[in-house]
Amino acid sequence: MQSMSMKRANWRAGGCVMLSACGLLSDQPDETAGWSANKLYSEAKDALDSGDFTRAVKLYDKLEGRYPFGRFAQQAQIDSAYASYKDGETAAALASVDRFIQLHPNHPNVDYAYYLKGLINFNDNLGWLGRFSGQDLSERDPKAARAAYDAFNTLVTRFPDSKYTPDSAARMQYIVNALAQHEVHAARYYYKRGAYLAAANRAQQALKEYDGAPANEEALYIMIRSYDSLGMKDLRDDTARVMEKNFPNSDYIKYGERRKDKSWWEVF
Repeated sequence: MQSMSMKRANWRAGGCVMLSACGLLSDQPDETAGWSANKLYSEAKDALDSGDFTRAVKLYDKLEGRYPFGRFAQQAQIDSAYASYKDGETAAALASVDRFIQLHPNHPNVDYAYYLKGLINFNDNLGWLGRFSGQDLSERDPKAARAAYDAFNTLVTRFPDSKYTPDSAARMQYIVNALAQHEVHAARYYYKRGAYLAAANRAQQALKEYDGAPANEEALYIMIRSYDSLGMKDLRDDTARVMEKNFPNSDYIKYGERRKDKSWWEVF
């Protein structure tokens, strides 16, 4: 067996080799050395267009570091945000777009910055809103969806004539519907577990915050069933009248009347 001193010597030797290798790597010439701002931006744009998002981000970073002023640096910030977004680096993308908005609030492309910020949040965590399963849905966090809505709303409000406004408005409506559906699924979760007051409150929250959302039909039905289970007959009857007025042909009402022996959520 090697002695302790020999092991230390071997470790030191190995460490020296590793450090030497690192030194060699660090001494590798930078291909971008001496590149102008125009050259850096052009190469970064080519990398972005070809789908090499990692290289694009690195080149944009070099451009910002070497030439922090001027139109190339400004455009590099927003392009870097897009490249990071396409590369799956959500945090970096949001940081870049927020920096652009903060530094250039009156830039001609700031409407696109808000649109991109909305897209990043929309596509990052909103997918789950359309893919519900048997998990505890009340634990899911709609923070990204709300952030997306806020960014799109800023765009629509401040730049009504922007070419990005129509798509932003459509995405806002989707978000409203999805968030309402999230509240309703949470209400359903509580109802199935006998937490009727919590179920009624979550369903009522959907009605208050997301007026006109399609999910409100089910929210009203959950409230009716929850109040009935709690013995709150007056609230049950008042909610039933509201539902019959707004959804006179509701499948929830028809289904409940026809098959009272079956749990109402089993229709899904």
